[in-house]
Amino acid sequence: MSKTVIHTDKAPAAIGTYSQAIKAGDTVYLSGQIPLDPKTMELVDGFEEQTVQVFENLKAVAEAAGGSLADIVKLNIFLTDLSHFAKVNEVMGRYFQQPYPARAAIGVAALPKGAQVEMDGVLVLA
Repeated sequence: MSKTVIHTDKAPAAIGTYSQAIKAGDTVYLSGQIPLDPKTMELVDGFEEQTVQVFENLKAVAEAAGGSLADIVKLNIFLTDLSHFAKVNEVMGRYFQQPYPARAAIGVAALPKGAQVEMDGVLVLA
C-alpha cells in the first residue's frame, strides 16, 4: 500500500520529524495539532481560543486530505488540565454533529510549546 504525505499551509508547519498527516488507502492519520496560528507559528492565548485553533488546524489538514472533520472516526484529546473537559465538549459541539467520532480525553503533564490542548485523529474517506 502506498502512503501519501498530506500538507497544507492553512495549518502549522511540522515542528519535528513528522508529517501533518499520512494517507494510506482510504485512511488518513492526522498528526497531533497544538494551538499554533499557522501564519505566525505562535500559540494563541486562552483555553477556549486554543481549543478552537486546534480544531481549525485539524479541519485544514482534513480538507487538504480530501475530507472534512465529519470523516474523523477517532479523535484523541490531550489536556494539561482535565477541568477544561466541559469546555472541550462545548467547543467540539460547534465542529461535529452526530454520529460523533470515537474519542479519548487524556490528562498529560505537559504539551509542546506550553500548549494546554493537543488533538490527533484518524479519518476514513468514503
